[in-house]
Amino acid sequence: MTNHMILVRGGGDIATGTIYKLVKSGFRVLILETENPSAIRRNVAFCEAVYEGEKEVEDMVCYRATSLEQAKEIMEKGHPALLVDPMAKTAEFLREHPDPAWKYIALVDAILAKKNLGTSRRLADFTIALGPGFRAGEDVDVVIETMRGHRLGRIIKEGTALANTGTPGVIAGVGKERVIHAPAAGVLKNVKKITDVVEKGETIAVIETNGEEIQVPATITGLLRGLIRDGYPVTKGFKIADIDPRKEEYENCFTISDKARCIAGGVLEAILEHLSTGKE
Repeated sequence: MTNHMILVRGGGDIATGTIYKLVKSGFRVLILETENPSAIRRNVAFCEAVYEGEKEVEDMVCYRATSLEQAKEIMEKGHPALLVDPMAKTAEFLREHPDPAWKYIALVDAILAKKNLGTSRRLADFTIALGPGFRAGEDVDVVIETMRGHRLGRIIKEGTALANTGTPGVIAGVGKERVIHAPAAGVLKNVKKITDVVEKGETIAVIETNGEEIQVPATITGLLRGLIRDGYPVTKGFKIADIDPRKEEYENCFTISDKARCIAGGVLEAILEHLSTGKE
């Protein structure tokens, strides 16, 4: 599999599960990210390499590249490489590249924006999208279900994934209360850090706006599993934090989630099925 390259749009925590599994399965992976990614579960998101130059998740390190040649060197060493390319212009460029070494067999849209941000079947011989916002057979070849439940990780070849409900999956009996959104627009300043145990009502961050600071309280008592980067500009309603009510689940802050791994399995299955048809 080492000669097969796959492009992945997005490097958040769910995308990272897919990237991790593909690299472990022998594929070369090139991540295309935005200039200012806003991952909540930053400890397990390769997109943090945009800011830090590199990001280690479990036993894998992703490196940010500043050119395609540098990305190639990174991938040849067995690492995922990341390029800042929010419009996926790299995909269009490589589609016309005469060197077969730059051929990629699939493109995965793992942005999870709940809408299509420019991915189409013309970008690759085989296209996959995660979650709602795409129609299999039209926008992309297949869609992978991202809704928790019986259908999670399933491959959809016709139709769409389940619509976004706006309600997070339930963990230890807690649903929407565990996810925190910005109460106002402004610049986020973190008071707490990921892995902190917080009490309901305790301030985890403040938003600086119009010369004042608006406190962001914890909505439940639990483990702060996700928190957006300090200094990030947010809009009102922007998702900024995630609290796990299971205070004992400290290690979860540093490992790929069950949901991300399940979705990754669906992506890998779809790619292997595509390869087995001999259409690469």
